[in-house]
Amino acid sequence: MTTSSTSSLTIRLVTPVEYADAGRLTAEAYRRSYGDLSEEYLDSLADVEARVAQGEVWVALDGDEMVGTVWTPRPGERLSPLAAEDEVDFRQLAVAPAARGRGIGAALTQHVIALARSRGAHRVVMNSGPEMLGAHALYLKLGFRRLTEREHPVEVEPGRLLDLRAFGYDL
Repeated sequence: MTTSSTSSLTIRLVTPVEYADAGRLTAEAYRRSYGDLSEEYLDSLADVEARVAQGEVWVALDGDEMVGTVWTPRPGERLSPLAAEDEVDFRQLAVAPAARGRGIGAALTQHVIALARSRGAHRVVMNSGPEMLGAHALYLKLGFRRLTEREHPVEVEPGRLLDLRAFGYDL
């Protein structure tokens, strides 16, 4: 298991006893930032056990306080069709509303970049909703660039299409 640590922030894989807390944090972060989310989508954000069955959920801890999460694939796998061969994608990066502005989103993103490097990937990719302007600014500041050639409407839940933005970070 890879663990990152910066100052008092530790990033490590979620443990089963933390699934409920990590799920609540993710759903609350999205609910606070993005209106118009269905209860079904919020429930899927909160279902950490289902995400762990498909990949790896990482948590950021500031001391004992869980302050963020991010979902990555297992080595050699992908979470979404956005990722091509030799790329690592990530989804559902979330920072607790009370912990925003402390560099946690950047630390989680840098953790994903380090993870991708350690796995021999050549790029990190991710999608972001069009209204997630704060996240877009963070990714661009960290060196990601838009991958407009990979952007198209995606059905995020039955009957709901979003024009997701695609971003990539070349390693």
